[in-house]
Amino acid sequence: MPMPSRPRATAVTAIAVLLSSLVAGCAQDARAENLTEQKLNWKDCPAPSRSEGSGSAPSPLPDGDPWQCATMKAPLDWDDPEGDTIDLALVRAEASGAESRRLGSLIFNFGGPGSSGVSALPSFGDEYATLRTRYDLVSFDPRGVGRSAGVRCENDQQLDAYFQQDATPDDAAERTALLDNTKKFNAACEENSKKMLPQVRTTDAARDMDLMRQVLGDERLHYFGISYGTELGGVYAHLFPKKVGRAVFDAVVDPTQTSEQGSLGQARGFQRALDNFAKDCTSKTQDCPVGDTAQDVEARVAGLLKRLDSKPIPGIFPRVLTQSAATNGIAQALYSKDFWEYLTEGLEQAYDGDGQILMLLSDLMNGRSENGEYSNASAANVSINCADDKPRYSAAYVEKKLPEFRAASALFGDFMAWSMVGCTDWAVPGAADHPDVSAPGSAPILVVGNTGDPATPYEGARKMADALGRGVGVELTYKGQGHGAYGSKNPCVRRTVDGYLLNGRTPAAGTVCS
Repeated sequence: MPMPSRPRATAVTAIAVLLSSLVAGCAQDARAENLTEQKLNWKDCPAPSRSEGSGSAPSPLPDGDPWQCATMKAPLDWDDPEGDTIDLALVRAEASGAESRRLGSLIFNFGGPGSSGVSALPSFGDEYATLRTRYDLVSFDPRGVGRSAGVRCENDQQLDAYFQQDATPDDAAERTALLDNTKKFNAACEENSKKMLPQVRTTDAARDMDLMRQVLGDERLHYFGISYGTELGGVYAHLFPKKVGRAVFDAVVDPTQTSEQGSLGQARGFQRALDNFAKDCTSKTQDCPVGDTAQDVEARVAGLLKRLDSKPIPGIFPRVLTQSAATNGIAQALYSKDFWEYLTEGLEQAYDGDGQILMLLSDLMNGRSENGEYSNASAANVSINCADDKPRYSAAYVEKKLPEFRAASALFGDFMAWSMVGCTDWAVPGAADHPDVSAPGSAPILVVGNTGDPATPYEGARKMADALGRGVGVELTYKGQGHGAYGSKNPCVRRTVDGYLLNGRTPAAGTVCS
């Protein structure tokens, strides 16, 4: 489906494109006796692989230090720890401060699921320079992602067609086409990645992180999780509460929701973000080029999408901008307030019959490079979601739920509702209705919610803090826009998060930054 049913964080590179069971725990301990002794061979990083999104090798850090990469071996199957292993790709920047003040490694997960941490962390390196004074900054491609035994589904040409399809069927023929295309995509995942599909659950990635902690030589896991990375961090805290060090969850997933509830929440979240965009555009002193009032902006967007449903416009030759691609592009632009100017320009062009900017934004969402190659982010996103989420939804069930989704968002409701059929024909059963993140005995975890977040609505932060348990989840609110808070560079957020991670200063629960 063009729009993901689980939050995905996307590196802000618009300029370049224009713009758990006890048994399992014991099994891990048995394997760790061998694998924790491995020594990582850190070397200068190569250019990102095609599955990681391609591009150039990361440039040195501002002080001239290089980014270093290595691979770590982990069990393919944590329930069979003496069996086959896989290689997990890691990246790090060594701490810049005095060794006497070094706290250890700070491990990042940037979300998705499906995002390559090996390519993402260097692109964000400057944002975390302060944290690097006391930590080695470390990230990784989770299992099934990028160079960590990345799953493969359809090829580039097939994905072009897949992302162009009508994702909001209006009649029986369109519904059949959507379901057939989804089934074909899922079958390709099984054919090309059958061995990995049962092994990419979030609980497996959490066990990988604990092995990583030990291999890196840390007594406790210091962690910075963003978007889906907050769910991964919560699962880790549940499995290993006594091993949690200083941890921050930013752009927080609601761990109490089923995949249906999460999709409905995202419909509301993207609608809220579009409302905020429209109000911002029309409140400026100069005329808003895409509408006279906030209601007018949204009415014109709705009209554009309706026209594109039957008559696409030129996009990036030879592709055309369909309703699905346009909605995808709009959603991508709502992830960051920094993208709003591109959304305005893209809508202006689309009203004049040119879909290039909205298609570029859609490509960014889908992991498509300018040369037509796709990373494996979408394949990994579906694979991890479907391995995690137990519910399987039929087309009939979705149709029954459409009024509720449309009430949540006239523009995004249908898309988010139909995204629920993505796992219907999946080869591997889902693990649970929702993750267990209860972590009694864990150190405090700072949970940061953004009131204007479209992909992980603000309400999820309170749910996560409550689910972690009394004395564990400490909520911080940022009254802002976009996906996440730390990346906004808000001084209050930065000061509070840095103070916790660097000096252990836990803020009062309920602290608000504006």
